[in-house]
Amino acid sequence: MLECIYRFTVMRKIYFVIIFYFLWGGHSSIAAAPETQELIPALNTQQVIQKEAKKSQRSVDALDDETQELLTQYRLVSKVLDDLEAYNSQMRSLLADQRTEMAAVERQLDEIEVTKRGIVPLLERMVEVLEHFIALDAPFLPKERGMRVAELREMLSRADVALPEKYRRILEAYRIETEYGHTIEAYRGELHQQEVVRTVEFLRLGRTALYYLSFDAKTAGYWDRQEKRWKPLPERLHESVVQGLRIAKKQAPPDLINLPISAPQTPP
Repeated sequence: MLECIYRFTVMRKIYFVIIFYFLWGGHSSIAAAPETQELIPALNTQQVIQKEAKKSQRSVDALDDETQELLTQYRLVSKVLDDLEAYNSQMRSLLADQRTEMAAVERQLDEIEVTKRGIVPLLERMVEVLEHFIALDAPFLPKERGMRVAELREMLSRADVALPEKYRRILEAYRIETEYGHTIEAYRGELHQQEVVRTVEFLRLGRTALYYLSFDAKTAGYWDRQEKRWKPLPERLHESVVQGLRIAKKQAPPDLINLPISAPQTPP
């Protein structure tokens, strides 16, 4: 309250001095009034106060600008932190999924190792069965079929051949053997009979029958499955073998031929 009264008094005196100055200013002969002399210190004080106020205002403005800049930086940093938190949350979820997937892959690898340990003996058994089957079958293409089994055995011991490839090649050998039962074929080969080796023409009718004919067509025979040996054919059937060879070579259309067939052995 006292401060307000003081300010009012000072301002009233300042107003009086300003009026006095305009009324009497410029006349050096007029002496200053006593009130004017008293107001000079007040005017000086007011000027100092105004200067300090301006200075304080500039400081306040500077602080306000700094505060606004800091607030902007704070908001920017807060947004960055929020984005990082969202990213970290996503990464944590992703890492958890990857750990789960890695665990599943490890289990699958363990299962694969167990499967490999079971498949390798199976493949070896398949080759043994194929070899035994060829040995019991009619003796057609013995070199080709024997070489195929030998290659399979050599392949099983190779570490550079993947397990699926080994399995595929064994199945391919089985497929070839299966196709022999659905085709006819004529080819030249060696006939081993009574310690004598000679080259003849063979006629294979699936797996049902196997015949041979000498090049001069004077000697012919067939494979007896029950006795597992070659038996001669009567001369009257030689022409049937010739006709069968022509059909197999696609030199004649399919036709009926009269040849003996060795019946499969029936169990007792």
